[in-house]
Formats: sequence, C-alpha cells, structure tokens
Amino acid sequence: MEDKNQTAVTEFLFLGLTDHLPQQIVLFVTILSVDLVTLGGNLGMIALIWFDPKLHSPMYFFLSHLSFVDMCSSSSIAPKMLCDNFAEKKSISFMACAAQMWFFALFIATECSLLASMAYDRYMAICKPLLYTLIMSHRVCVQLVVGPYATGLISTMTHTIFTFCLPFCGPNIINHFFCDISPLLSLACADTRINKLLLFILAGAIGVLSGLIIIVSYICILAAILKIRTADGRRKAFSTCSSHLAVVSILYGTLFFIYVRPGSDSSLNINKVISLFYTVVIPMLNPLIYSLRNKEVKDAFRRKFERKNSLIAK
Repeated sequence: MEDKNQTAVTEFLFLGLTDHLPQQIVLFVTILSVDLVTLGGNLGMIALIWFDPKLHSPMYFFLSHLSFVDMCSSSSIAPKMLCDNFAEKKSISFMACAAQMWFFALFIATECSLLASMAYDRYMAICKPLLYTLIMSHRVCVQLVVGPYATGLISTMTHTIFTFCLPFCGPNIINHFFCDISPLLSLACADTRINKLLLFILAGAIGVLSGLIIIVSYICILAAILKIRTADGRRKAFSTCSSHLAVVSILYGTLFFIYVRPGSDSSLNINKVISLFYTVVIPMLNPLIYSLRNKEVKDAFRRKFERKNSLIAK
C-alpha cells in the first residue's frame, strides 16, 4: 500500500545561490564572463599546443587534455546555472539531472587522476632527465591519459547508476545549484548507506591514490632540486613544475574543504559558494596559471601573434 501511495519524482528543483535581484545580476554577469574566459582560454591552450611544434612534448600533451577536461566540466554546470539564474522555478528533469551529475563527476574524477599523471611526468623530467625521452614515449603518454579517463568513467558510472536506481518519491528540492551526489542521496526514499560507502571507497581511492602519487613525485622532485648546485639550475627546475603544483593545491584544497571536513546544515551556503569556485572558477584559472607562469607557452603565444601580424602587414 505504501508503494502505491508514493509518487515518483520526475523533476528536481534547485534552490540556487540567491533570490535577491541585485545579487542575481552580479552573479549572472560574473558567471557569464568567467565561462567565456574559460572556453576561450582552454580552447586557445589546446589549439596552441596542437599547432605549435615546439609544444609537442609529453608535458603539453597532458596539459591539452587538462584544458579539455576543464572546459567540459565547466560546460556541464555553467550553462544551466545561467539559465536558472533569473528563473522563478529552477527545475531540471530526472534524466537531465542524471546526465549533469554523470558528466561533471566524470571530468572531476578524470582531472584528479590526470594531475597525478602530470606529476609523474614532472618527476621523470627532473629526476631522470637522461631517460625521460625514452621512458615517456608517445605510447606511455597515451596510457597515462587513457587511465584517468577510464578511472573517471568507472567511478562515475557506478555512482550514477546506484544513485538514480534509488526511489525518489519527494521532496524534490535540492539545496544546491547543480545535481551533486550528496544532496541527491539525502532526497532518496531508501537506505543510502551502500551508496555512501561506495562514494567513500571510490572517491577516497581516486583521491588518495592520486594524492599519494603527487606527494611522492614532488618529494623526489624536491630532493633532486636540492642536489642541484647552482641557484639558476634550481630555479629552472622548479619553474617547470610550479604551475602544476599551483593547480594541484587549488583543486585539492577546495575538494578537501567540501568533501572531507565535517559538514553541518549551517555550512550549506558556504559549501555552495566553495562549490561555485571549483565548478566554474578553477577551470578558468588553470589555463591562466599555465600561460602566465610558463615561459614556453608565453613564447608560443608571442610567435603566433608575430606571425599573424606579419601576415596582416603583407
């Protein structure tokens, strides 16, 4: 009888970030500007890497995939946020919610693993420079990129299937601005302990394994840098991995704040603001960090502009 009286949820409603019109206007302009910079910056980075022969190296091969992942993760969240910003009813269908969670979780999990691959690449470049070209062959680079995508796909498929196989019979209001797994599990009309255990195991495994690879790689890198006798040599060695280290610190610090620290109902609004940072802002920051802190990328941009100006002059 209870099953017959329950109505299956066909759509979810977001509470969003704010209902105040001045804040909505500022939020819309900010998100739109950030999203345009994200798309332009990451597409520009990908094009520059693929069309400049001097950037055809393992480091920039990984960077092009990082830009692709950042662009896709932002695109799975920002357009819906912009559409919902002024909407009185911020709704999303059941299947669209599943698709949004699938795509975003896929690219976030892939990015964490991809950053570990990039840390291994930096370790090989600095700690084993004589063997770097031999070990980091094109085949190995492809494997180090396919691995993160496969890991993200397995994790995301598991979470999405187990989450959306749960019965949702109301309420259907998500206290967030996108379909994140934790708010969705709180709405399920069933025991979600297995789902939470899977989330802990899979997300923990990806985070811990990726984090360990990054930490161990940088411990070895630091030890190798300290052995370099000249200050200029140490500076050059550190500059090759400083951008990657900055990206890792920002992403992992934000994810740790959201998913690891103890949560409470009073911290939901803070969590939404921090979620806005890693869903929208971080994908914009990554290409800026690499373009501003990397001499080879800046030189490549300069060559492209000089070539373009010379063609216009002719």
